[in-house]
Amino acid sequence: MATKKKEKKSAEDPIKLALEEEHRIRKAFKDKDWAEIKSSDSWVIFKVMSEFVEGFEKLAKIGPCVTIFGSARVKAGHPYYKTAEDIAYKLVHHGYGVVTGGGPGIMEAGNKGANRAGGKSVGLNIYLPHEQKGNPYIDPDKLITFDYFFVRKVMFVKYSQGFIVMPGGFGTMDELTEALTLIQTKKIGRFPIVLVGKKFWSGFIDWIKKVLVHEAMVHQDDLFLFNVVDTPEDAVKVIDDFYAKYLLSPNF
Repeated sequence: MATKKKEKKSAEDPIKLALEEEHRIRKAFKDKDWAEIKSSDSWVIFKVMSEFVEGFEKLAKIGPCVTIFGSARVKAGHPYYKTAEDIAYKLVHHGYGVVTGGGPGIMEAGNKGANRAGGKSVGLNIYLPHEQKGNPYIDPDKLITFDYFFVRKVMFVKYSQGFIVMPGGFGTMDELTEALTLIQTKKIGRFPIVLVGKKFWSGFIDWIKKVLVHEAMVHQDDLFLFNVVDTPEDAVKVIDDFYAKYLLSPNF
């Protein structure tokens, strides 16, 4: 009997989800009068402003940090999780704080490593349909939760001295390619971007070389905007060597 109920529920779930999605789409296209549009837009403007203000006020005080990106789906015990934790731990011992997206998986590993090393552990969380919560390894005064992805991404770029990019999905690719675009177009100064996991990233890099470079969508020199490594030691070394080479202090 319990099995039948379970089967019925799983069959209904896709239908329910489809109906909810259709309702959201119809609602988005519903005609609104001018007062409704103006009221809605004004509220959004103030909400965006408040997120920028909170982010600027909190993050301006944290000092030099490196952001670790990667999949939220990686479980504790996975080699990627362990690598991210070790990288964060070593970053703290080299004088950096650690920033992540604040969620589970690789993000949790990064905050855990920073917390274990006694360093600054920052989480820039975001509200998602499945209610992503900040992981328990973030410093309580350094957890910020955003509604808007674009505000959150500004914070990553503005307050990070480097990006460590672990294996991940669409979100990780989005964060990586935005950073590369901003540096490529000289909208921001260059900072080190480190892809961790040569095997994981090899297909992506081959595609850039064989398709984007070959068809002149990007320049051959753009391949030098990032480094690819396998170990925590090499990941941290890229960050340190970058600032030593340019005689810069990794600060704001």
